Amino acid sequence: MDVVFGSVIVNIVAFFIIMLCALTIFQAGIKIETAKDAALALAPLAGKYCTWLFAFGLLNASLFAASILPLSTAYTICEAFGWESSVNRKFAEAPQFYGLYSLMIVLGAAVILFPDVPLIPIMFYSQVINGALLPVVLVFMLILVNDRRIMGKYTNGRVINLISLLVIATLILLSGSMVLTSLW
Repeated sequence: MDVVFGSVIVNIVAFFIIMLCALTIFQAGIKIETAKDAALALAPLAGKYCTWLFAFGLLNASLFAASILPLSTAYTICEAFGWESSVNRKFAEAPQFYGLYSLMIVLGAAVILFPDVPLIPIMFYSQVINGALLPVVLVFMLILVNDRRIMGKYTNGRVINLISLLVIATLILLSGSMVLTSLW
């Protein structure tokens, strides 16, 4: 229930972010170069509170990214190598897990703290790379969820596999067209 609820909420928030950007930034033809530009672009909608609105959204996204992304990455790496991974364990019981988690938080903070680092392009290109790699990840996930040795009776059925293949094919086409349009 937690995963379903979280997924729905994230998609609702993403929808409103896209809609808000279309109504304010895109419609006004504003080019965003810095976080200040993004905050001030919200002025037609939020008035004098635009910087507070942007700051709250940025804080929320930052806390989310700073806690969940390194945590899920640490879980994934530790599972791949067979290391203990759990926030319910003490540091002495899962040193690789906590070490990786801490290292990723420190590295992320270090990048942000460097002066004159172009944060907007870093965020943009990291999301482009994330989107381009998504079909590859989904192919491997589909292979895993169809392995009876791993999933037992919980493997995908034909309908879910067909839907999954259609989604993956669509993502491959979209990623390919994105790469082609960016090259030409």
